[in-house]
Amino acid sequence: MLKRNNRTVIAFSKFFSNFFNPMTSLVLYLAYFSSVRMSAQEALQKFLPIILIMILPITVWIFWNVKRGNYSNMDVSNRNQRKSLYSFIAAAIAVYLVYEYFRFDRIDLVVSFLMVLLLLMQLSNYFIKSSMHTAFNVYVAALFFALNIKLGILWFGIAILVGYTRIILKRHTVKEVISGAIIALSVSFIYLYANIMISN
Repeated sequence: MLKRNNRTVIAFSKFFSNFFNPMTSLVLYLAYFSSVRMSAQEALQKFLPIILIMILPITVWIFWNVKRGNYSNMDVSNRNQRKSLYSFIAAAIAVYLVYEYFRFDRIDLVVSFLMVLLLLMQLSNYFIKSSMHTAFNVYVAALFFALNIKLGILWFGIAILVGYTRIILKRHTVKEVISGAIIALSVSFIYLYANIMISN
């Protein structure tokens, strides 16, 4: 009975952790944002470049490196392997920010703070393998919170559960999950403050 319960917990943890990976969580936020703030044409104009410049290349990069054996798994759980992943993600974000600036003469606040979060995660990786899953979901919770307080609180609960599943699956220790959460909470607080200031 106990083994069956353990298998159920692990199976649920795998599903939950895989579903609420950083990419999926960001895409779900983008879909919600576009549905409440934009027309279909505006959403396509805004988010197609994000998908083509950031999300698709990063996904292909991870898949390609897993297939070649450079990464152990799609989570890129190995601390040393993460160095090249962080660099590639930072490059993709930088390209998007440059595109956004020259195309629309503006700086995307959400993606700018995503870059700050990523750089802090990269820096922390030299000391501790902070949980990306936890950090990105905490940040997504802040993004939802700026639009809808209830959804923000709900997503924060999801972020906590994601962090817990990372521990159950032994992809991270408690310290690594807490480290990712603290980094993301710091960035999220500054993002929410900047968002309020710009809105006023």
